[in-house]
Amino acid sequence: MLKESTEVEKIVRPLIADKLKPHVKKVDAEAFYAEEYLKSLGGAGLLNSPGHVAAEVVAKEMTVVEETAKSCMTTAFNLWCHLASLTYVRSSANKELKDKLLRLLEDGSTLGATGLSNPMKSYAGLETLHLKADKTDDGYILNGSLPSVSNLGSDHWFGIVASTDQGNEVMALVSCGIEGLIMKEKAEYLGVNGSATYACQLKDVHIPSTYIISEDASEFVKKIRPYFVLYQIPLGFGVTDASIKSIEKASAKQNGANAYLSVQADELAEELEKLRKRADHLVKDIDWSEILKVRLEAVKLTLKAVQADMLHNGGPAYLQKSHPARRLREAYFFANLTPTIRHLEKMLAN
Repeated sequence: MLKESTEVEKIVRPLIADKLKPHVKKVDAEAFYAEEYLKSLGGAGLLNSPGHVAAEVVAKEMTVVEETAKSCMTTAFNLWCHLASLTYVRSSANKELKDKLLRLLEDGSTLGATGLSNPMKSYAGLETLHLKADKTDDGYILNGSLPSVSNLGSDHWFGIVASTDQGNEVMALVSCGIEGLIMKEKAEYLGVNGSATYACQLKDVHIPSTYIISEDASEFVKKIRPYFVLYQIPLGFGVTDASIKSIEKASAKQNGANAYLSVQADELAEELEKLRKRADHLVKDIDWSEILKVRLEAVKLTLKAVQADMLHNGGPAYLQKSHPARRLREAYFFANLTPTIRHLEKMLAN
């Protein structure tokens, strides 16, 4: 995977330098949504899948997520949302859906979102489904509300799962421009306010058959959930890597007093490398239980790294706009991203 990752880095790093890094503080402080950067990834061919082996595509896209998260995990999270929606389309048996949307999502013409926080919790026995679907001759009518869906915009799409009176659940893609959808922006979080997150209310929203992903959502989710979670792991890797570099840069502070802190950069780097190797293996050999374990360990390592970063940088880190403080807020979001730590612990216990 190393050669492929290096080639991806050569393409994505200039895009990060040009279209993301200049805006990182605005993303955090002013809820700036880095849409141009996200679309540029598709334009550069980094999200193309036709003609490629699935494992190669996943490895490439995970590298892009990690590289993005090194500079801005909020935007990397938006990228993860888009990759989740891409996974739905790539995995669907609906040829018409693929013909209409796959190319547009892969080349950056439009962006997608997951919309599956509630269904993932529902299938784990944590919540009930918030959406209801009534079948029609040419699709479904949707009603209900989702409290938070990220990476949304006027021309974006997001996935949903809704229960039916027939006892099954249907999964579909919904356009943000569709009639009956009411969106209210949410930008009062501790962090990641540049994630273009909205509360979504659906009132008699008609979804034609073209945009139905699956009429057996519970089985379909079992198929896509390994990738749903796998794509999240490099969010933590990127933040951890950036924290390690920040700790190394701060090593000379106060005449080397940081050497006495209990958590050091070399320890974090060693743990990160071990987790990276496990994640690389999972790309080639999907193992649901191991994916959950690596995802949980990635969260714990990320939290450990950002806390150490705060301590190594001392007082300057506690400024609202400091990079260590931003990474701290991003890490706590990562810990509460579905599947959350408690969600992961519950699934692993069962």
